[in-house]
Amino acid sequence: MLKLLSIGVISLLVSANAWSLDYMEHDGMLMNHGDGHLMDMAGGMVMGQNSDKLPGGCDSISETREITVHAGHKYAEKFPGRMFAFDTQEFNFEPCTKLTVHFINDDKIRHQWMMHGLPKYLYPKGMFHLEVSGPGKISGTLILPPGDKTYLVHCDIAQHMEKGMKAQLKVGKGDGDLSSIPGVTALAVADDYHGSLHQIMEAAEAEEKLLASQPIPDPNAPATPAANAASNTPQQEPLISGMTIIGLVLGLIAAPWLVKKFKGMTAAEIITYIFELLRTGVEIVVKFFNQLLKMINKNKALPDNSGH
Repeated sequence: MLKLLSIGVISLLVSANAWSLDYMEHDGMLMNHGDGHLMDMAGGMVMGQNSDKLPGGCDSISETREITVHAGHKYAEKFPGRMFAFDTQEFNFEPCTKLTVHFINDDKIRHQWMMHGLPKYLYPKGMFHLEVSGPGKISGTLILPPGDKTYLVHCDIAQHMEKGMKAQLKVGKGDGDLSSIPGVTALAVADDYHGSLHQIMEAAEAEEKLLASQPIPDPNAPATPAANAASNTPQQEPLISGMTIIGLVLGLIAAPWLVKKFKGMTAAEIITYIFELLRTGVEIVVKFFNQLLKMINKNKALPDNSGH
């Protein structure tokens, strides 16, 4: 009887010590369910684990990096109006980097570090996902794709991203900034506290009166000859659009290089990779023409100093 009592006391002491830990290490408890999906019964999960398969366009791993990311309520205190946040809101890595993320949840609720927009032929559903329920730590590895692109990183638990748990990860130079990244970029829709309720109502009434004063067209009125001519003129659709021509030209130029890149890839991977390259090429061309138009408009706006 004394022996059983001693065993019980020891068990209680061990359990109490376990519950007193600051956080739980999940790495050694995870079970591999295939396709880069690891999880345990204690609320730890990794999805999209990839430590060895190179994305299309990567000849080798450019560098190996490790980061530690904390998540919790206390990291949102420096951002007014936010409730949750990561301790880091922006990350930057070279293309084809092998990245290991150590994710630490400092709250007593569930948080995630989820990265979107990855190539689906390599990462199921196009994402890499770390998750911990309650205080704990979990780690996962992925290999970043080539090219300059900005990826969304956030917590997908309801309202956690809207309340501040959002970041951006730039590969290479990135392709711009995301909106509403706490401390990094402006809100997509900024809160506006200017003007009283009375002023807002007056503005709404004025707009309503303006709309009411506009003449209402008579649907039974005969159409003018010009309108009839415009409606009867057939609209010819171009057989080949400009975007199609651009895509074909880019494909022909890149063909020799793609043959080398496609070696060892499945048909699905090749098709997905081609579409990603075409999309990137079209985006580059569109950005070029936008910059060209801005330059032309800027030159037109300059004053004429020739004396004429």
